Amino acid sequence: MANCGIGIGEGAPNWELQKMKDESKCLVYTRRRGYDITRNPHLNKGMAFTLEERLQLGIHGLLPPSVISQDIQVLRVLRNYEMTKDDFERYIFLMALQDRNEKLFYKVLLSDIERFMPIVYTPTVGLACQQYGLAFRRPRGLFITIHDRGHIATILKSWPETNIRAIVVTDGERILGLGDLGSYGMGIPVGKLALYTACVGVNPQQCLPVMLDVGTNNEELLKDPLYIGLRHKRMRGQAYDDLVDEFMQAVTERYGQNCLIQFEDFGNTNAFRLLNKYRNKYCTFNDDIQGTAAVAVAGLLSALRITKNKLSDHTLLFQGAGEAALGIAQLSVLAMEKEGTTRQQAACKIWLVDSKGLIVKGRANLTEEKLLFAHPHPEVKNLADAVKILKPTVLIGAAAIGGAFTEQILKDMACFNKHPIIFALSNRTSKAECTAEQCYHVTEGQAIFASGSPFNPVTMPNGRVIYPGQGNNTYVFPGVGLGVIACGMRHIDEATFLIAAEALAEQVLEKHLAEGRLYPPLSNIQAVSSTMAVKVAEYAFKNGMASVFPEPEDKRSLIKGLIYSTDYDDFVLDAYTWPEEASRIQTV
Repeated sequence: MANCGIGIGEGAPNWELQKMKDESKCLVYTRRRGYDITRNPHLNKGMAFTLEERLQLGIHGLLPPSVISQDIQVLRVLRNYEMTKDDFERYIFLMALQDRNEKLFYKVLLSDIERFMPIVYTPTVGLACQQYGLAFRRPRGLFITIHDRGHIATILKSWPETNIRAIVVTDGERILGLGDLGSYGMGIPVGKLALYTACVGVNPQQCLPVMLDVGTNNEELLKDPLYIGLRHKRMRGQAYDDLVDEFMQAVTERYGQNCLIQFEDFGNTNAFRLLNKYRNKYCTFNDDIQGTAAVAVAGLLSALRITKNKLSDHTLLFQGAGEAALGIAQLSVLAMEKEGTTRQQAACKIWLVDSKGLIVKGRANLTEEKLLFAHPHPEVKNLADAVKILKPTVLIGAAAIGGAFTEQILKDMACFNKHPIIFALSNRTSKAECTAEQCYHVTEGQAIFASGSPFNPVTMPNGRVIYPGQGNNTYVFPGVGLGVIACGMRHIDEATFLIAAEALAEQVLEKHLAEGRLYPPLSNIQAVSSTMAVKVAEYAFKNGMASVFPEPEDKRSLIKGLIYSTDYDDFVLDAYTWPEEASRIQTV
């Protein structure tokens, strides 16, 4: 049965269940009447309400007399969208639609996901976060501040939905490649959860965006009269830890141990520390570390079908040693171990360059995560020299340094390798280490390329058109999220993300590789994500990590039954006289 997205209300009639006549829709019974219906985004159908619904719901006269189908409404939205002048204005337009008509918003997104994803997610969401004081219209999610310690459980009760299955939380310290944006970072949880629904069908009413506002060190924001967050320096130390501890505990007490908590855009000083602290205690993961790792390793696994060898045959060099780079490096080690390589042998295949140069054994003040990849070697001060000396087969950028992959570096990579693997993963587009066009032209089309931001197809001098792969986290976190939710996982181990990477790579067809793609087209994202969710659920049940009992025989049906329908529901106008429809009526 399609997930209709309307929760059961208290006092719902206790009917005997009957066989459903139509599994494509839910019937909705609501106690709400009148103007409130048209202002509720979960219930509002705009001019698609039938005359009978308008009369019985008390909204006749509040709408123009014409009844217009949802498909025509989509057409109207698209025509208005085409009149917007720039991407920021398009973002505002789509968020306003989400605020007034939820099903129509998702119907529009799914009408052309490749067109709209760059608006609701990267790269436009970065601009929207920078301008969030202008973009903010109405609250979406919860803002919990450092001064709310001791009262977080009460704040959670302010949220009207009680069946929350997925939370995306940020503290706004490291938004994309933009740095500390404080409360303006709320655009990230909102955008991520929109993709949970658009890409894999998680019920939007079971999703909750959260901003943990502990202040900001961004002086421009502190002086900005439009800034919506706390106006003091970012607080750290015990007060910060107490806030996050209380939040995690309060979420679990209210929504259950298997409520998924996804961390987004926390600073490097906290990201790994909090992941290690909570990963075995709560149902949680860090998308910047683990989601990025899974999508990058999936790209590497796809690339191996071109290079015709194993991952452990490669030497990987990273520009960057932060959350994303270390996450990819760690998951690459796990993938090599699965090939039969020891952990230490795998780690020796991986090198990292940070702001101080090549990370080598004996360098002072290395974190535990960096120590694994600190190998005996003389000092090397920059990436260009590291490329010449180490002669890597794989070059991955994840440090948000635009243009870091210079023409000389690209030439050197092409000189060492028949098919150099070059991933410019930093977001936004201006932060990309190189463009797709630069990479393909300098390497004469021999590079295997992927990027974090979208790039247009590149036409080579010989007429060949190459479609660059976009290593977008959207390929991973929605599918992992739905799989975790479906089987009730209480903890998410690292192998879950290798399963996700393998599931993604398996869906890359030979024709995609021939076009230059390392990932399936984004137009297939729903099918790709659903398949990944099935693989994650199968893994969880097989390894005793699921809490749903009894174990369903058909995991694909389990996933399918949770998918949210973007089609309008029909309203039951008199619930007590339609008992034969009880099995598919939801009451609000």
